[in-house]
Amino acid sequence: MSEYATLYENDPVYQMAVKQLKEAAGILGLPDEYVEVLRHPEKLVQVKIVVKRDNGKVETYVGWRSQHNSALGPYKGGIRYSPNATAGETVALSMWMTWKNSLAGIPYGGGKGAVRVDPKTLSQRELEELSRKYFAALAKDVGPDLDIPAPDVYTNPQVMAWYYDEYAKITGQPSYAWGVVTAKPVDLGGLHARVVSTGYGVALTAREAAKRVLGGVEGKTVAVHGFGNVGMYAAKYLAEWGAIVVAVSDSQGYIYNPKGLNIDEVIEVKNKTGSVINYKGGGVKVSKNHMELLELPVDILVPAAIENVITAENVHRVKAKVISEGANGPTTPEADRILHEKGVVVVPDILANAGGVTMSWIEWSHNRMGCFLTDQEALDRLDKMMSQNFNRVFDEWQKKYSQYPMRMAAYAIAVDRVVRAMKLRGWI
Repeated sequence: MSEYATLYENDPVYQMAVKQLKEAAGILGLPDEYVEVLRHPEKLVQVKIVVKRDNGKVETYVGWRSQHNSALGPYKGGIRYSPNATAGETVALSMWMTWKNSLAGIPYGGGKGAVRVDPKTLSQRELEELSRKYFAALAKDVGPDLDIPAPDVYTNPQVMAWYYDEYAKITGQPSYAWGVVTAKPVDLGGLHARVVSTGYGVALTAREAAKRVLGGVEGKTVAVHGFGNVGMYAAKYLAEWGAIVVAVSDSQGYIYNPKGLNIDEVIEVKNKTGSVINYKGGGVKVSKNHMELLELPVDILVPAAIENVITAENVHRVKAKVISEGANGPTTPEADRILHEKGVVVVPDILANAGGVTMSWIEWSHNRMGCFLTDQEALDRLDKMMSQNFNRVFDEWQKKYSQYPMRMAAYAIAVDRVVRAMKLRGWI
């Protein structure tokens, strides 16, 4: 194991994932040998991808697929294209997917893939060649009942279409191959609802938390930090459910109106001009310091931009009573503990932004049955699944782990479910 592990065990992202695993194991009282089993992936595949560029030059790229744990079902997780991708980061992300899928209550294990490439430097033809060759190299290690990838950073439904087509050619079974990836284009069995699902899930967990803490979401004020895909749809659905979205931000700044913003108009301005700060509604304050939004006097805060924005330095100025994390890791561990001590309910990323993978399960399960869903049917199912799951996790947190922030309780619940499955299967 030591030679194998040297591919990834010195990576700082991987070490962070292991630290979280150890903390959850400590809460559960798991022995060290269980941690040793869980900290390593079941399989780590490295592939070489040779692409002939449009200028005739031959470039070689490296890619990975980490299959962390399959106790609960086939591996599930996205594939990213990034110039900074590493084996260690890929293993860490696959571990986090194991916990996210476990916590979501869906029958998947955790997987993750990556190619070390800057996709912005590739033409569309080059990107297609890279994508097809990467997936062809993984063909024996993926499949609708084995490992089901999805989009991640700098991959999208078009890339999933290339993956599906390449896999269908290799297997000679296009119908069987239908479920090999999720978040496909609608014409290839995907769901348009997948586009909104992560933001919808973030809004939904904020709504459910508000019922527990604030008496409901109607009339409560909301600030959304980050107005990309996740933040945009989180704001849209919270507004539809009766919340008053008073502030939103992007990288250029934020807008604030204590009486509320017209979110549909803000979305239109964002799409047309590239920034929310160009919104000109009456009574709107505009600031170029988007970090100020985090400290506004609101009931609900949705950090949906980048990691580490709520820190020990600014946490005491955060006034929200409910925080639903749309981004990955927006709250530092120290800030998380302080918020818990203040009585703030922080719905952690592992729970709040699971709408995407839950919708992927909905797509995959219907692909396997050979049938379609309407977008409304898919969103209704997502609403039911995530509402039930949030309340299950919240109740278990309050009953067993209330001395810890909800994040650590969520990790403990997720790890415990995986361990129980491994015991039932006789693995440990």
